Amino acid sequence: MNYRFYNARILTMETTDIITGELWVQDDKILYVGEGGDVAVICQSLSLESIVWDREIDCNGNLLMPGFKNAHTHSAMTFLRSYADDLPLQDWLTKQVFPMEAKLNGEMIYHLTKLAVLEYLTSGITSIFDMYLTPETTAKACVEMGMRCVQVGAVSGQENFEQSLKTMEERYHSLNDFDPLHSYFIGFHAEYTCSKALLEQVAEMAHRYQVPVFAHISETKAEVEGCKQRYGMSPVKLFDSIGMFEYGGGGYHCVWMDAEDMDIFAKRNLSVVTNPGSNTKLASGIAPISEYLKRGINVAIGTDGPASNNCLDMFREMFLVTGLAKLREEDAAAVDALEVLKMATVNGAKAMNLPDTDVLAAGKQADIIMIDLHQPNMQPLNNIAKNLVYSGSKSNVKMTMIRGRILYENGQFAKETDVEAIYRKANEIIRDLS
Repeated sequence: MNYRFYNARILTMETTDIITGELWVQDDKILYVGEGGDVAVICQSLSLESIVWDREIDCNGNLLMPGFKNAHTHSAMTFLRSYADDLPLQDWLTKQVFPMEAKLNGEMIYHLTKLAVLEYLTSGITSIFDMYLTPETTAKACVEMGMRCVQVGAVSGQENFEQSLKTMEERYHSLNDFDPLHSYFIGFHAEYTCSKALLEQVAEMAHRYQVPVFAHISETKAEVEGCKQRYGMSPVKLFDSIGMFEYGGGGYHCVWMDAEDMDIFAKRNLSVVTNPGSNTKLASGIAPISEYLKRGINVAIGTDGPASNNCLDMFREMFLVTGLAKLREEDAAAVDALEVLKMATVNGAKAMNLPDTDVLAAGKQADIIMIDLHQPNMQPLNNIAKNLVYSGSKSNVKMTMIRGRILYENGQFAKETDVEAIYRKANEIIRDLS
């Protein structure tokens, strides 16, 4: 379909300046971003004879911007939302989460992922970086719902996790050709759930295909201390010593990294995906975001799963990134809000290898959100970009478009989405598992 958005404020994220004008979408791509004007003249500049609009949308001065990239999540963990709260991480994982996950099957994960996608859309999230069981059914759910999804392997020694390197390799081939909305990275769960031999095999696979690797890294102090007891070094140093990140990648959480760990991340051009909501709720600590930025490390933002957060809300995560950094550094100027907005969009696209979704520009994918500025929390319009981080909320998301399809608009999901059926199925699954 062809869309013309006019009378819009536009934050392209090529810069954080806001322009007033129009944005055109043709099929799945952005055709034009600019001040607008005579349609015939613009068409001529685009080497088009003419264009027929399927829909013209008056933005009424509202803001168009790139969709948020949720760079770390476990979507199907919606079934554990508020199930195992107020526990330390290791007890939460080993006594509550792992036993329940062992009861899941692919069909359940398919339906539970759909529930998560609904929440992503209401938060203006247009791409997710998912790590979970049965990636095939996660891919199917996301593609059916229109959600752009990158998945990462979860090789682990835990019984309920993907154990077979051979299976991950097969998925690397099959799921990268599954659909234009979907791609797949190799990865592992964490150092503490893998033997060194298994880690070395993952590293060998990364070398064979010359691809990046992602994993949970240095999430808790106990994790780092345990690794030092086993190997005499931190997780980051261990991974670097076996060549895990020769072709890039990165880590989720990265709360307890020392200066040498950070230097390795900078040297290897690795991405940090910070998850402040989850780390706060599980008392894992506050990531040293300011130090990462000083070293030029790419920092993206994830929600983590809905069991540990418990919501999939990028507005809350953005505020926590800057708010917790200010507390940690005892400096109200630490981690500027504009830098956080970049983390949630451009940097996330970089970490997920989605360069066509980072900014609003001609030729890029039409992954666009509209922010309602006609609400009290967005007024007055002193600094719209910073206001998104400091006072924006999911209630301000007026529209979410992915690959040229409007999937959420004015509080309503696309008409082909049976929302109540998704809710019913999720609750049926919980009853069956209990």
